[in-house]
Amino acid sequence: MSDTSNQRQAALDYHALPKPGKLEIRATKPLANGRDLSRAYSPGVAEACLEIKADPSTAALYTARANLVAVVTNGTAVLGLGNIGALASKPVMEGKAVLFKKFANIDCFDIELDQSDPEKLADIVCALEPSFGAINLEDIKAPDCFTVERICRERMNIPVFHDDQHGTAIVVGAAAKNALHVAGKKFEDIKIVSTGGGAAGIACLNMLLKLGVKRENVWLCDIHGVVYKGREEDMNPIKSEFAQDTKLRTLDDVIPDADMFLGLSGPGVLSPEMVAKMASRPIIFALANPTPEILPEVARAVAPDAIIATGRSDFPNQVNNVLCFPFIFRGALDVGASTINDAMQLACIDGIAALARATTSAEAAAAYQGEQMTFGPEYLIPKPFDPRLIGVVSSAVARAAMETGVAARPIEDLEAYKRKLDGSVFKSALVMRPVFEAARASPRRLVFAEGEDERVLRAAQAIIEETVETPILIGRPEVIEKRIEQAGLNLRLGENFDLVNPENDPRYRDYWETYHHLMARRGVSPDIAKAIMRTNTTAIGAVMVHRGEADSLICGTFGEFRWHLNYVEQVLGRDGLRPHGALSMMILEDGPLFIADTHVHLHPSPEQIVEVARGAARHVRRFGIEPKIAFCSQSQFGNQGDGTGGRLRAAIGILDAAGDDFCYEGEMNIDTALDPDLRARLLPTNRMNGAANVLIFAHADAASGVRNILKMKGGGLEVGPILMGMGNRAHIVSPSITPRGLLNVGAIAGTPVTHYG
Repeated sequence: MSDTSNQRQAALDYHALPKPGKLEIRATKPLANGRDLSRAYSPGVAEACLEIKADPSTAALYTARANLVAVVTNGTAVLGLGNIGALASKPVMEGKAVLFKKFANIDCFDIELDQSDPEKLADIVCALEPSFGAINLEDIKAPDCFTVERICRERMNIPVFHDDQHGTAIVVGAAAKNALHVAGKKFEDIKIVSTGGGAAGIACLNMLLKLGVKRENVWLCDIHGVVYKGREEDMNPIKSEFAQDTKLRTLDDVIPDADMFLGLSGPGVLSPEMVAKMASRPIIFALANPTPEILPEVARAVAPDAIIATGRSDFPNQVNNVLCFPFIFRGALDVGASTINDAMQLACIDGIAALARATTSAEAAAAYQGEQMTFGPEYLIPKPFDPRLIGVVSSAVARAAMETGVAARPIEDLEAYKRKLDGSVFKSALVMRPVFEAARASPRRLVFAEGEDERVLRAAQAIIEETVETPILIGRPEVIEKRIEQAGLNLRLGENFDLVNPENDPRYRDYWETYHHLMARRGVSPDIAKAIMRTNTTAIGAVMVHRGEADSLICGTFGEFRWHLNYVEQVLGRDGLRPHGALSMMILEDGPLFIADTHVHLHPSPEQIVEVARGAARHVRRFGIEPKIAFCSQSQFGNQGDGTGGRLRAAIGILDAAGDDFCYEGEMNIDTALDPDLRARLLPTNRMNGAANVLIFAHADAASGVRNILKMKGGGLEVGPILMGMGNRAHIVSPSITPRGLLNVGAIAGTPVTHYG
């Protein structure tokens, strides 16, 4: 079977399996008993109905309408497939709805209408207003799409947005803004030649006019040649607005000295000879799909300095509407906008363009491994999987809606709104907020043992941007500098980070002498100390913390936890400090759940279990959460004498005698810890209200197993492990940690020890 046949079958299987289609509907409320049914439907539903009848704005409170978008088409201009009809367009519309959900958590219904008359189609769409918070028109042929959108905008009091027009125009505007920045040109000075007189092409030209391009500098061509005054063939009022008073008739006639070519037409329209006639540093947006008007390598053969964008993902600078529509709708819906106006679209452009000029996010880099993502000719617009898009773009759109008076539900605190949006993609953002605030209050120096790791470099960049901490990287300078350049990071040695070169550092003698002094009576000779200080970056970092040259060590991006722990304990395990246990926070859909001890003690004694519990209680409170600690075992409230239950019962006895000030209960099964009703049936006199939020085990295998199951199968995001008992002087992470995870551990390490209690 050919590759093409394999790809076709894979695409069909994707749509068919494990169940047909790409969407399903799920309930957001429980429906488990008669009480739930009486509230969800009769008689309780009447109360919500009456509230909405009295005040229509409360529909946003009692129904899903404020987060519901209709993706509407008649299938007359579907992708590159043309007029395939409403039914055949359904897979595309389902796909659009999936993108809304994935990128902006907006719920969608796809609606395919068998209606070719634009005015009748508009009537149907307008009748949908009670059901939806916004309308996304899609794949309606020109010029009908202009008519449908105009009528709907005039008659409807919710946003109506034809994405083929305005979504494309917004992303083109952002890419053009950055392309001109790279080329050193200005909108008001450039000559634009465009091919394609359809909805997207006209919308892009109108947007470029709003950005400052002069109408007299725009030359529009279609399949019949130049659009000129007096032309009658295949003209309409929208296209006529770009008619030039000229005798030039072909694309080849008007292309000389053009600064920008904008193609939304078909393959091979722009020839190499035409590119050669363009101005220096030409900007070529060849956006026809799947084959562009000219391939990038063909254009660069005659214009090596060309700045090129296409509509394809296998070339740099893909102009993709998904950079726009989820986020402009998110901002519009959240403020109850009555329309999506020019100011909101321009705000969207500014947000997208600014993100490309900022440092690339670690998450986007992970999604596009191997691609160069440093702002410049090859990186004009961010990637769709850049998680910062929703916070930056949606908040900018919301602000513009409020400033222009179209927001029915203005947001009082836009910064808090942006943090909430960021929290929807960075699962740790909200729960980590108290820790970041504490870390910002007191600058600390964090030394990263594996400074050459790209995850560490990206974390260091984020630490510089989001905290007041100073990262110190251990590694070879030439390797670190090369990887900083490859990743497009804004790290500058001696300015915003420091470096320890294990191969050649002026402090080498001080370090090995310090290590030898600490370890001389534990079998470490001067020669061994010298070798360790040349090769063991964890030991080097620990020595730096011991000497006061750093406040905390972060290590473990490769290697085994206990190997790192050995050196941490050797150097820093003094003055009353010793590892008590490792605590992992797992962020789940319904909130955080803490697990301990995952790494330090394989078979902890009752006294060690008590230390783990006390340390966990202190750390959980750092996140603004009151701890509810469950001691978990196969044994349940004393029903088994063997196994871990005995050690847990002994630990509980120690806590009872000491009168500790946190809630704890056990020993019990995990389901008993998390289900208060079950716990109440088994032990009505138990002292815990609600579900436990900390699970402590008397065996590291159990704790680590639960942690990994939650991470791999439960969709949990881990923060940690947090090394307890070391006074925040060292933390050992897992090899699977992400840059965002390292940033979180950096914030924890950046909190002064006084915040521990």
